[in-house]
Formats: sequence, C-alpha cells, structure tokens
Amino acid sequence: MTDSKSLGSSSGRSARGRSTPTGRERTSPATFYRQVVAELRKVVWPTQQQLITYFIVVVSFVLFFMAVVSLLDLGFGKAVFALFGHK
Repeated sequence: MTDSKSLGSSSGRSARGRSTPTGRERTSPATFYRQVVAELRKVVWPTQQQLITYFIVVVSFVLFFMAVVSLLDLGFGKAVFALFGHK
C-alpha cells in the first residue's frame, strides 16, 4: 500500500544526491536552531521547589541502592571466602 507522500515526484534524495531516511530535504542549521528554540519554549520547566524535591529523591534513591549493592557485595564476598577459604 502506498501513501500520499510516496506518490509525489520526490526521488528521496537530497540536493547533494545523498539519500535521506524520510525522503525529505534537510533543513538548514538556522531553521533547525529556530525549531529547537520554539520547542524549548513549549517545555514546562519545574519550579525551584520541585527541583529541590526531585534532587533529594534522586540522591536518596542512589544512596539507598549504593548501600544495597555494597551490602550484597560484602555478603557474597564473605560467602565466597567462607566457601573456598583463603590463605
């Protein structure tokens, strides 16, 4: 099944003759920059209080799992030494 985009006269090649994934022409860096700025203006940025809360949650989560992994490492290490002994 073909869609309406593939029925056009576009050959799927850019101005330099290289194939593009979607068959569309590449945008200029200036157009790309304008589009990026337009998209960033749509972003809902967190408030300072939300940012502080998220920071505390992430740091707590990382510290908790660091402790869990450290305890598991210590436990498995002691188990291996107890099982195989060391000189």
